[in-house]
Amino acid sequence: MKSLRATTGRTSFASRFARWRGSSAVTVAGLIALALAPWFLSDFHVGLLSKFLVFAIVAVSLDLIWGYAGILSIGHGVFFGLGAYAFGMYLKMEAAGTRLPDFMAWSGLVELPWFWRPFGDPAVAIIFVFLAPMAVGAGLSFLAFRSGIQGVYFAIVTQALALILSIFLIGQQPYFGGTNGLTNFSTAFGFSLQNPDVQFGLYYVALAGLTLAYAVCAVITSSRFGLLLVALRDNPGRVRSFGYNPVAINVIVFTISAGLAGLAGAIFAPIVGIVSPAMIGVVPSIEMVIWVAVGGRGTLIGAVLGAILVNGAKSSLSESFPLIWQFILGALFIGSVLLFPSGVVGTARRLMARWRPPHPSESAPRAPVAIQLSSEKEPVP
Repeated sequence: MKSLRATTGRTSFASRFARWRGSSAVTVAGLIALALAPWFLSDFHVGLLSKFLVFAIVAVSLDLIWGYAGILSIGHGVFFGLGAYAFGMYLKMEAAGTRLPDFMAWSGLVELPWFWRPFGDPAVAIIFVFLAPMAVGAGLSFLAFRSGIQGVYFAIVTQALALILSIFLIGQQPYFGGTNGLTNFSTAFGFSLQNPDVQFGLYYVALAGLTLAYAVCAVITSSRFGLLLVALRDNPGRVRSFGYNPVAINVIVFTISAGLAGLAGAIFAPIVGIVSPAMIGVVPSIEMVIWVAVGGRGTLIGAVLGAILVNGAKSSLSESFPLIWQFILGALFIGSVLLFPSGVVGTARRLMARWRPPHPSESAPRAPVAIQLSSEKEPVP
């Protein structure tokens, strides 16, 4: 019996190691391809791919809570937007120099608001890039999960938060630029954003951010805490019976996800050169869910692939079919969900598992094991 357990343990470890090695090889190959891509693309397409990488960071952060913890957020644009506004305020202060930001002067303000002053320091802005979305995410998730709000009800709460925050920012013209948001960024850390070499460097900043977000999520999901997330998603009652606090677990993972989304927003601001309430609304948040669903939730690499594929299709279709591209894209989304409910990566893994030749341990007959177990003598009390 002891030898049988040892063999089973070795087989299980070997299979897990093989899956990890295969997944790591694909990840490294994709990272190398993304690192080399700018050298073969035009400046326009480098900027476009930079945005796709930023969107992939958001998709990975959403997949962490939806794919592994089962927490669906239809308001993740809130955390993306908070990070973008935090860093955009620094960029606007740097562009204005000693003067008031232009939209404040147009609105009749004569003095810089007190809450804008700390953002003149880039270190403070970077801290708030993570602090603001994580604080909002922690407060929202704690209040919701402590009250027993889960599932579709939690998704509706996040959607309402996105709507409320976007309306609030639109109404604050003197302080946040209103509908236009923060625009006319000229420099970042003293480097001109109009310089193609700076935009080239921002591509690698986006790639570094994606690598960091992916590594953080990969470490979390492969750890004991990651197994606890999956167990809580599948059977919360049993996890609670073992003495774990589901509220604390959900709050921790949701706060981490919010911080990663804020990082994506901060990188997005200098790449695009504008931060507006439109990126916090409900529609962008729903698009983020689509990225993960198309790529395959619970896979991480699928979230990255889904964000790049969907936004790439959106860009190419809008160029080729400017009048009907939205209908074509919608039809592709519906078809992908109906035909590939587990996403691109999930479907590919299932097909590979079907075509993969069985491992010798998997094809071995089970009858001798049953005979061996049944022939063991029961201990005499």
